[in-house]
Amino acid sequence: MDKLINDFSFGLFFWQILLFVGLLLLLRKFAWKPILEAVNNREEGIKNALESAEAAKKEMQNLQADNERILNEARAERDGMLKEARQLKESMIADAKSEAQTEADKIVAQAQATIESEKKAAIADLKSQVAGLSVEIAEKVVRKELANKDKQLELVESMLGDVTLN
Repeated sequence: MDKLINDFSFGLFFWQILLFVGLLLLLRKFAWKPILEAVNNREEGIKNALESAEAAKKEMQNLQADNERILNEARAERDGMLKEARQLKESMIADAKSEAQTEADKIVAQAQATIESEKKAAIADLKSQVAGLSVEIAEKVVRKELANKDKQLELVESMLGDVTLN
């Protein structure tokens, strides 16, 4: 170190400073400006990429919200269609039950009418058979009673006694 201090020269020092300043100016003009410009461009590109990413994120959120809204609308429409289908089914079942009940009532009424007419026919047939039997029995009884002359006179007198004159 002592040797450097003893051999120190102002002229050499001056030229070295001058060359150093010149080198700095050259580097500034040809190297630093393009390097700083590249760094600034890079910084600007990163900033734009971040803004684009943020915009894409917002757009994605909007799309997701739209998808949710559309999905909710589709669910609501599906629920409405299912409700309408259930109501239609219940209506059809109620109509079918009503129609079946009407048909059943009609069939029961026809059956009752048929039963009633058959009952009346059976009663009429029974009455005619009973009347026929009664006439036959009466005829046999009257023949037996009227076979004897005394009994005939007795019957006529008892009938005349029962009859009152008006």
